[in-house]
Amino acid sequence: MIRVKAPAKINLSLAIIGKQAHFHEVEMVMTTIDLADYITLSKIPQAKGQIVLEADAPGMALGKGNLVYRAAELFMARYRITDGVTLQIEKNIPIAGGLAGGSSDAAATFKGLRTLFNVDCTDKALCELGAKIGSDIPFCIIGGTALATGRGEIITPIKSPPLCWVIIVNPRMSASTRDIYKAFNFAEADDIHTNLILDAIENENFDDICMHLANHLEPVTAHFFPVIHEIKEALHTHGASGVRMSGSGPTVFALVYTEKKAKQLYRQMKHLFPKYIVHMARLLV
Repeated sequence: MIRVKAPAKINLSLAIIGKQAHFHEVEMVMTTIDLADYITLSKIPQAKGQIVLEADAPGMALGKGNLVYRAAELFMARYRITDGVTLQIEKNIPIAGGLAGGSSDAAATFKGLRTLFNVDCTDKALCELGAKIGSDIPFCIIGGTALATGRGEIITPIKSPPLCWVIIVNPRMSASTRDIYKAFNFAEADDIHTNLILDAIENENFDDICMHLANHLEPVTAHFFPVIHEIKEALHTHGASGVRMSGSGPTVFALVYTEKKAKQLYRQMKHLFPKYIVHMARLLV
């Protein structure tokens, strides 16, 4: 039995730069945070192909509709595993919140299965496998901070931002990534210059990072979930250095430089939004 950590990610920048027949081309700067799910994996001896999926989140799909199940199915077929596996998901990352919880769980599953069954394969091989079922999975396998291009599966690791704290506010709503991308309109989108936040990260300039946080999908998701505006205003009002929606949302995150300020902001958000999911985390650097 082994237990693998599956960290959430936030999008420091998300720019949609084109559209192909079946996907949008993106430039995304993503980084991992220490809010995480955990996957516990156990062998089922001589039960070839059997996958048993369990989770502590009510209502979560436990079959082929779950990326963890599909990752296990793909891995076991690719590497001809002769045993079965039980996978237990401990959920802490909000579901369908723009934090890549499902993709990170799948990435942790690939890594866990590699260890559990002593399979000799590289991270690159796992990324190629993961890209078949989810564009964010390659980033979640590599982790750290990276520029993601193509449909999100081409990963270029970069320097991590300066160590800082992250406040996460999720309004207990789920956004459909597919629907949000479908509603995106290039003609209504502001310009996003990814190089500006890349330069800010390279120069370790926290203030410039906060200034250049960007997300083309935020106005689209906020149209469906107006509460995003309320959350952002509250975070700004109470002293967050930078505020942005992550991924396709509706989770909003705030960056702050000190632990003292993070704890203060966390308490204020818990008080203002008692029915929402609020977390305090750090960047994983």
